[in-house]
Amino acid sequence: MSLVVCGLSHRACPLDVRERMTFAPDALPGALLDVRRRLDGAGTVILNTCNRVEFYVHHVAPPQEIASEIRRFLSASRAVGESVFAPHLYEREGREAVAHLFRVATSLDSLVVGEGQILGQVHDAYLMAQERNATDKVINALFQRAFSLAKEVRTRTPICAGKVSIGSVAVDLAVNIFMRLTDKTVMVIGSGKMGALALRSLMSRGARNVIVVNRSLDKARHLAEPFGGEAAPLEELPQHLHRADIAISSTAAPDHILGPDDFRKALAQRGRKPMFVIDIAVPRNIDPAVNDLDDVYLYDLDNLQEVADANLQSRRNAIAQANVFVDRAVDQFMVWMGGLAAEPTIVSMAQELHAIRERELQKTLSCLPELSEAQRAEVEYLTKRLVNAILQRPVTQLKQEVAHPHQDPHTVLHLVKRLFGLKDTP
Repeated sequence: MSLVVCGLSHRACPLDVRERMTFAPDALPGALLDVRRRLDGAGTVILNTCNRVEFYVHHVAPPQEIASEIRRFLSASRAVGESVFAPHLYEREGREAVAHLFRVATSLDSLVVGEGQILGQVHDAYLMAQERNATDKVINALFQRAFSLAKEVRTRTPICAGKVSIGSVAVDLAVNIFMRLTDKTVMVIGSGKMGALALRSLMSRGARNVIVVNRSLDKARHLAEPFGGEAAPLEELPQHLHRADIAISSTAAPDHILGPDDFRKALAQRGRKPMFVIDIAVPRNIDPAVNDLDDVYLYDLDNLQEVADANLQSRRNAIAQANVFVDRAVDQFMVWMGGLAAEPTIVSMAQELHAIRERELQKTLSCLPELSEAQRAEVEYLTKRLVNAILQRPVTQLKQEVAHPHQDPHTVLHLVKRLFGLKDTP
């Protein structure tokens, strides 16, 4: 059995490619079912966020076959040639796949290390797969361990201390541009979680005036009211854009909703006062050409990565502590996985030794007819204890050897079968 992760993320894939490969939320259930159909019902979870799209698969096929099928699926479902995204696609198997999920869930692989949103996204992805019966025993155990590890890391290390969100990174940039935020107007376009987090971060640093623009006016009001802000429907966005000193866009629109002409008009109405614009949507909401305009400071997720890297340098100690927990959890999970791989062989070993025990026991008891039933039962119990005691150390060692990162489990199991004269079970 193979445990594989294939994916594209901000670590290795540019934004202009990622936005072509991401799935709309309502398309994910169909994508999940399509992947499972292609892989004959393999245990599968798809993690799709603004920074990554990843496929976690447990299947009988070799890792290379699984990765090839996922590449074909991505190409067909996104209508993008493999040559566009394949150079950025990472493929990890076994221990490396386990370590990758654990690093993702604990936010060690996030754009901003320590941010809390990724854990909820991982949980939502797992829950969607589980509700559609797309998981199996190994996938269930893997994700459940990832959730408990993330909790452990967040409570036992300082990984969450300080500025740990894209919103907080955006605040630093805004302060660098405007020096102070108390007289600035913040516009949030869309009512997603990331936009709301960025808004809260900006308000915590002194911004006072809020406008929320959204396709649903009710949702816009719901987000604006706690900050004493106003709400407007998305179709009125061009009428209000000039009022925004700081704009945060995070809608699920498939195409750009604002372009250079929109900002030229807004700047003219503002008397060329600068605008700070954060586009945290994937696909991007704002045409990158807007960045060519004077007095508009446009940042997308790739731009924020550069700022987040500076944050990373100040968190080295917390990251080192978190990595200790991750490494230990990976070791434990691989031992458990090794136990699964070795299970049929262990069962065969036990059956073989107990069959020998039973034959020899009957020979001995036939020579001792004077024994009472209680005495015969005691002798039988003694032989069972001896066999189980003999098995204990080899079984423990076998699980560890099969789980060892530098061991070929098939070679180890084949040797054990030869030593014990067992049938070569799959």
